[in-house]
Amino acid sequence: MSDCYLPRLGGIEVQVADLVRTQREAGHAVDVATATQGEALPGVHRIVARMPFDLPVHPFGVGHLRRRLTSSRPDVVHVHMGAVSPFAWMGVRAAKRAGIPCVVTVHSMWDPVTRGVYRLLRLVYGWQSWGLVATTVSNAAAAPIRSVAGEGVPVHVVSNGLDLSGWRLFSGSPPEPREEVHIVAVGRLAPRKQPVRLLKLLDMVRSRVPAGVPLRATVIGDGPARAQMERYLARHGMTGWVSLPGRYTREQIAKVLESADVFVAPAPRESFGIAALEARAAGLPVVARAQSGVADFVRHGTEGLLGRSLGDLAAAVARLATDPELRQRMIAHNRAVPPSAGTWPTVLAGFDRAYAEAIG
Repeated sequence: MSDCYLPRLGGIEVQVADLVRTQREAGHAVDVATATQGEALPGVHRIVARMPFDLPVHPFGVGHLRRRLTSSRPDVVHVHMGAVSPFAWMGVRAAKRAGIPCVVTVHSMWDPVTRGVYRLLRLVYGWQSWGLVATTVSNAAAAPIRSVAGEGVPVHVVSNGLDLSGWRLFSGSPPEPREEVHIVAVGRLAPRKQPVRLLKLLDMVRSRVPAGVPLRATVIGDGPARAQMERYLARHGMTGWVSLPGRYTREQIAKVLESADVFVAPAPRESFGIAALEARAAGLPVVARAQSGVADFVRHGTEGLLGRSLGDLAAAVARLATDPELRQRMIAHNRAVPPSAGTWPTVLAGFDRAYAEAIG
């Protein structure tokens, strides 16, 4: 069950669709219930109401979902939710009423407001005593959930699943470092990702790196913050070395990574960091927040550099830009050692354990 599903495109939608496909290939019988409008797909049940802006919610979702669960009697219900997912929450309640074991996967970081919402729901419904099993995509994302759930709900880490074979772009020793240092970031240009702060970070890097070291930065993605970012670049005289090419395909991103030297993932509340994992699989050193999910697959000083503040990240990028030996050492390591996170066999095994625990 998921509020959002194909044809909507986003992290949760794509991840759930890939999980459904992979579990079916592994022999599971998987049906999907969603409040997202779209074409009819095999095994996808769209419980849709006419809502403003086509929001994926349904005012009577609990009743609809409970009737479907009562008639089909699945072995387990797997609910996927972001920070605020009303339809997914209805799915949890429907599973409880139908007496069916339930696993809940939280794909986002719970901020203080979200934690407050779920504490209130705990008081109203007592969900911590429903026998739920929770998973989330990183240790960073697990900590706030555990603080709210307490001992009543086990919270396990099962990372997002990715086919990383297509991102193993290189093998062997890295080539000699180029004179120009190319910095890349990939992500949706949405306010919650704080993309303007990324531009501020790049400006800080340029001020810390000697003028004799040429820098180039490419920020791939699109979204509502793009116009604000363009104004920032013009106002700070950065248009000559920072580009915003828009949304790219997987193949286009891979092509950009071929010429990149450093990947930056600056969002402080990144629950996992799919783009960062792809860049790490491609061999790039990754600079990211120590308090984000990226820290699950990037160790400071080995696969990249971690920092807790914007200044820390700027210093890390500047260090990599001015220390080609360190940069080459990290590239060689990342090319030689594939990441252990994100492989589908590991993900499927993790969810199978969660299902068994919920059923037990």
